Amino acid sequence: MEISFFNIPDAPPPPPTAAYSHAVRAGDLLFVTGQLGVDPKSNALVPGGAAEQMKQIIHNLEIVLRGAGSDLDRIVMARIFLVNFSADYPAVNAVYASHFNTDRYPARTTVGVTNLAMGAMVEMDVIAAL
Repeated sequence: MEISFFNIPDAPPPPPTAAYSHAVRAGDLLFVTGQLGVDPKSNALVPGGAAEQMKQIIHNLEIVLRGAGSDLDRIVMARIFLVNFSADYPAVNAVYASHFNTDRYPARTTVGVTNLAMGAMVEMDVIAAL
């Protein structure tokens, strides 16, 4: 099986202390590294709460997916990580759901965590078909 590694110029760059690619293609699947609500131009978290960060995450995922030959409609699995699960789940879920057809939601796991990089409130990674 051929494996390809992608670093997408328009996506937020990995911090110097983090060793990862934006995405890795293995066969017909694309594994996308967890995205934070980081503005690619400023390399800082977007202001506001978890919903605003989730909007930016979706945008960042679109950049990475497109750059590696896929798109949101090809996501087969998503994982969402929330620092404040009970408070932020409804808003994050609403943003997430608004980007998919209601009859074609990806499989998904949502997990409460104690901390995320950069003090983020939410993170999401995906697996997509090519």
